[in-house]
Amino acid sequence: MGPSITESLYLLGAQDSIVGVTSYCIRPPQAREKERVGTVISVNVEKATSLKPDLVIATSLTDPRAIEKLKSLGIKVTAFSQPENFSEVCSQFMKLAKLVGKEKEATRIINTAENRVKYIKEKVDNLPKPKVFVQVGAKPLFTMTRDSFVNDFIEFAGGVNIAKEAKAGLYSREEVLRKNPDVIIIVSMGIAGEKEKETWARYKTLNAVKGNRIYIIDSYKLCSPTPLSFAESVEEIAHILHPHMQAPLEIGTKHTIISLTGQGE
Repeated sequence: MGPSITESLYLLGAQDSIVGVTSYCIRPPQAREKERVGTVISVNVEKATSLKPDLVIATSLTDPRAIEKLKSLGIKVTAFSQPENFSEVCSQFMKLAKLVGKEKEATRIINTAENRVKYIKEKVDNLPKPKVFVQVGAKPLFTMTRDSFVNDFIEFAGGVNIAKEAKAGLYSREEVLRKNPDVIIIVSMGIAGEKEKETWARYKTLNAVKGNRIYIIDSYKLCSPTPLSFAESVEEIAHILHPHMQAPLEIGTKHTIISLTGQGE
């Protein structure tokens, strides 16, 4: 019942056991071929039960009434909360792996992801830390605080989240102007990224505008991570925050090369 769960199951090699997913489960592309049983929030209980699942994996967004109905029908339901940091992303991935008997695969994937994240952190450790604002909603303006793994994305990539100490995700444009971020990252989930980029461009005094450093990132990369996609997104954000870093990133046993020498967007 969640995109990151579906993607994680494919990553673990457990895709043949999946009989149903939500309409938002589109990664990897093969997930589109599975039966749809609702959205991230609502569940078509009748459709779900018709697939005769042994297990339903829910999230904190899944309708609690649907969860209780499924349980009353004798179906096992396990719910996953929203992880607050990279460590919880990894621990929940292992929890999922244990449910489907894929602990060995999970250990390998987590070790690879942790090594990649560690390498990035070391590469950016002594570089200047640009101030960053991450926008995930437009009306009202919404961002991510220290209680979100998005904060880890920014810090691991060598930046400073200007909303880290905010009490909640609701934010004002006036506060953004006051904090004056060097970089603005717009998450495409539910908002028109290009339109929001044009809106920010009107604020000519912003460092992010003066430096032409407003970027749009796909919501699935930042909002529904697996351990591996988390590491990949940290690398992408490191590229955004430090576009002139010359050394390529050689990570992992397969000698994967991630170039950080591109210019601008």
